[in-house]
Amino acid sequence: MNRPLLLLSNDDGFRSRGLMTLRQALEERFDVVVCAPESEQSATSHSLSLHRPLRLFRHDATTFSVDGTPADCVYVALHSGDRVLPRRPALVVSGLNHGVNLGDDVFYSGTVAAAREAALKGFPALAVSAAHDADSSSAAALATRLAEVMLRELGQQAILLNVNFPRGSEWPLRATRLGTRVYEDRVEYRKDPRGREYLWIGGPGVAHREVAGADTEAFDQGAVGVTPLVLDLWGRGQQGAAEQVVSEMISPLGG
Repeated sequence: MNRPLLLLSNDDGFRSRGLMTLRQALEERFDVVVCAPESEQSATSHSLSLHRPLRLFRHDATTFSVDGTPADCVYVALHSGDRVLPRRPALVVSGLNHGVNLGDDVFYSGTVAAAREAALKGFPALAVSAAHDADSSSAAALATRLAEVMLRELGQQAILLNVNFPRGSEWPLRATRLGTRVYEDRVEYRKDPRGREYLWIGGPGVAHREVAGADTEAFDQGAVGVTPLVLDLWGRGQQGAAEQVVSEMISPLGG
């Protein structure tokens, strides 16, 4: 009997050390097919390449890359018949990302987007990221155990879990909610050697707001946060505000 099949992607590129480390750990328990970006695609979020052709590269029987975004890679793998995947994957995993994806990072993260693309298509999905000073082998081993438990306990539910590993090699686990990261927002303008202006966006500083039970709190306390992410972005709590705006817009016509 075949072992469960996993599709593995990331946003650091198919050659990245984190992906290779995670693949090695996953292959002890699963059959693994890699379909990941040809080059680094960090912070590309959930963009799809709809207005240019893509190229799929086959490096060996179970390793593919796409010259596109992380979401492109998962989309291509899941919708190419048996060109990439020999059968339906039991789980889609994205990572192991070099650097964490906590709190608001999930809106920008290509790592999370690759897993989200799978969940949107009805697959269970797991995004895993590690701090620069985390032991990647230990993180990969724990991620493999999480994948096993996720499949055993949740089956084929289209659920998306986001996991972050802090520094070190041994961690407690917590079920968490999203926290808030506050970045140093700025635009830095410079001149190139020919006097033309260019700019960098984003500052180097980041801080975490205190939110009880958050992934940021777990990270700061040396724990691995396991955070479920919703696919439905409807703001239920703001429905009344939308109704109030609509009511004010149409009331003159009705009166």
